[in-house]
Amino acid sequence: MDNETKMKLKEAGINVDEALERFMGNENLFLKMLKKFTDDTNYAELKAAAAKQDPEEAFKAAHSLKGVSGNLSLSSLYERMILQVSLFREGRSGEAFIMMDEIEKVYTKTINAIKELF
Repeated sequence: MDNETKMKLKEAGINVDEALERFMGNENLFLKMLKKFTDDTNYAELKAAAAKQDPEEAFKAAHSLKGVSGNLSLSSLYERMILQVSLFREGRSGEAFIMMDEIEKVYTKTINAIKELF
C-alpha cells in the first residue's frame, strides 16, 4: 500500500498501522476485508431501526457494527459505536438515536475512502 493510500485512509479515521498489526502485516488480507466492509449491512440495519425508533434492533445492528469497525481499525466509526452501544445498554435510546447524524457523517467518510481504493 503506497503512502498516499495510507494517508487517505488515515484521514478517513482508519488506523492503518493498527489494522496491519492486527492482520499480522498481511496487507492484501486487510484490503480484502476493507472491500468486504462495503457490503456489510449493519449500518443500513441500524439506520432503518433508528428511523423506526426501535431500540432493540438498533442495538443489535450498532453492536455488530461496533465489532466490525473495531476489527478493521475504523477508529473514528468505532469510537462512536462504542458510545452508542453504551447508551442503548443504559436504556438511553433517545440519546443513542440522536447520534445517528454524526454516525452517518463518519460512516460516509469511511466508506467513501474505502470505495476509492477499489
